Amino acid sequence: MDKEELESLFEAPPMAEQERMVEAILFASAEPLRPAEIGARMPHGAEVAEAIAMLKKRYAGRGVTVRKIGDAYAFRTAPDLGFLMQKEQVEHRKLSRAAIETLAIIAYHQPATRAEIEEIRGVSVSRGTLDMLMELGWVKIGRRRMTPGRPVTFTVTQGFLDHFGLETPRDLPGVKELRDSGLLDNRPAPGTPPGDEARGDDQEDMFE
Repeated sequence: MDKEELESLFEAPPMAEQERMVEAILFASAEPLRPAEIGARMPHGAEVAEAIAMLKKRYAGRGVTVRKIGDAYAFRTAPDLGFLMQKEQVEHRKLSRAAIETLAIIAYHQPATRAEIEEIRGVSVSRGTLDMLMELGWVKIGRRRMTPGRPVTFTVTQGFLDHFGLETPRDLPGVKELRDSGLLDNRPAPGTPPGDEARGDDQEDMFE
């Protein structure tokens, strides 16, 4: 084997072929993949970022799209066609208000410690609420704070972003959008008498 033939073995394939490779890798993966994970399966010298960009452009406007989820990529149903999948989805019971509030605080204030969540909510957070959100795969334990006691922090997961069709937490809706959707109201803050809002904990059921 001469030098020219040897060098050809290490040359990256044409970009069109690299795009096909990325397409095949993403199609076969059950989970979103980071560029480094895609590149590990590609030939030496492959331009993964460029191949992904080309693939996203090719699928723009199609029934499925290449969506960025956090720092990873995956094929997903086009947002405007999501209603077609509703009949195939498992119907779950609604999260309790305590769980929704806790999840929202973590999403908007991450990384957040349990004490910070309790301070914002005005009530203590039961361990069951956080455990349930972690079991759903929407919340995970983050790094410990470099403060006395070194408390753990909580952040949302890539699964949370994927479920709600977000690329990053910065894509979360604003206050007006939350009010319009009914997820945020003007009820009195916990601890404001009279009423049932003054609770010492969130012992209500995880689900309603």
